[in-house]
Amino acid sequence: MGEALQDGRLSFDPGSKVVQLPYINYLRELGSTFLNAYTNSPICCPSRAAMWSGQFVHLTQSWNNFKCLDENTTTWMDLLEKSGYLTNMIGKLDYISGSHSVSNRIEAWTRDVQFLLRQEGRPVPELVGNMSTVKIMRKDWQNTDEATRWIRQTAASSHQPFALYLGLNLPHPYKTESLGPIAGGSTFRTSPYWLKKVSSELITVPKWLPMAAMHPVDYYSTVTKNCSGVFTEEEVVSIRAFYYAMCAEADAMLGQVISALRQTGLLSNTVVIFTADHGELAMEHRQFYKMSMFEGSSHVPLLIMGPGLMSGLQVNQLVSLVDLYPTVLDMAGVSQVGSLSGHSLLPLMSKSSAFSKKQHPDWVLSEYHGCNVNASTYMLRSEQWKYITYADGLSVSPQLFDLTLDKDEIHNVVHKFPDVQAHLDKLLRSIVDYPQVSAAVHIYNKKAFGAWRRSLGKNYSHVIANLRWHVDWQNDVIANERAVDEWLYGSF
Repeated sequence: MGEALQDGRLSFDPGSKVVQLPYINYLRELGSTFLNAYTNSPICCPSRAAMWSGQFVHLTQSWNNFKCLDENTTTWMDLLEKSGYLTNMIGKLDYISGSHSVSNRIEAWTRDVQFLLRQEGRPVPELVGNMSTVKIMRKDWQNTDEATRWIRQTAASSHQPFALYLGLNLPHPYKTESLGPIAGGSTFRTSPYWLKKVSSELITVPKWLPMAAMHPVDYYSTVTKNCSGVFTEEEVVSIRAFYYAMCAEADAMLGQVISALRQTGLLSNTVVIFTADHGELAMEHRQFYKMSMFEGSSHVPLLIMGPGLMSGLQVNQLVSLVDLYPTVLDMAGVSQVGSLSGHSLLPLMSKSSAFSKKQHPDWVLSEYHGCNVNASTYMLRSEQWKYITYADGLSVSPQLFDLTLDKDEIHNVVHKFPDVQAHLDKLLRSIVDYPQVSAAVHIYNKKAFGAWRRSLGKNYSHVIANLRWHVDWQNDVIANERAVDEWLYGSF
């Protein structure tokens, strides 16, 4: 199984035409492509926590990139190993609590405070090397080499069935080094070799609402992601082209794994799964990165190829990453432990009629409680609708998009279709008591920030003033400190 940060719309037409992704196309031709696959949370750790545990975010309480799964959580890989599988996990795993930058952590905890701090660097493209420069994300290539060595030297010579997970960083933006050691990832880096794989004439310039017309949560995200300044059309197109080129480099790593399986004779009896923890907005909605319920961020690729599975199948069913846990166990004939949020996808793509055609739910849930967004966010996809609601469902206005008529998600029609909103909100509340979850996250944020602040003692003012947003903070230290105090010591 392979995983990379990628916009799911690149795995099928028309998005697949903008960049050459030969190995994703190979999976598409010989396997099943899920056209409506979504992350359960558009950020690394909470998304991976859902994928590894088979549980929605509000059940794992993986609220942000710092608070994810407990180390003793039983994953589907654990169950495969207990059932006699030879297992290996290589590369970016990112689902255990306790990692990621202090700056992201603090901004997630203090998102309810009434100030705007530029959390990220401005997105920029960076061209390196020449037409023979292939290996740019060296860590990912090293991990891919390790994975293919393991296939050749260990899996191929073993009598046990095997399960291999390879997690890639690409096409995640690189750290912007010029902004110092604590900088976030805002550099889209590639070489002419990969850029030539992109059909520049097919790159679309995304439609943007004027800042004044943005939903207040989207406005907050645009500012904290440092995207509220002026961008020329050329800049936007360049950022998008470089992102697509980074996807092409990731695709080549998938190709190396497929080649190793083929050369060892394992490919014909191995299931290959390619997916992502989230997508990349690449300047859609005047944002880059993830952390959004818009399609570029929340729609992920999901392609599955293997023995007994249909070839060239395109599945319209709405699915999400929690479905992978029961799917993998179903394929391996391993019993599930406890109740899961997901449902097996095997009946949707198996050649056999022996599998129960048990109805998969006709909705998917995604939620977000982390940085760069100033309210807990819940997204329900059902039929052509995408319903996004926030916090307690009352204090922040919801959004409703008809993805059949409005693929760009520009027109919020929540006031035009009150019956649809009422129906979807009722369905959402039957899945999760989201006002209660939002309140729990609010309490967690205050307690976590308060504990961190106390742990620093007299160093607190110095440390917080020198996080990523230090310029914004130092412009008005007194007002910012007062805002934090009022938030922290006010009533829960």
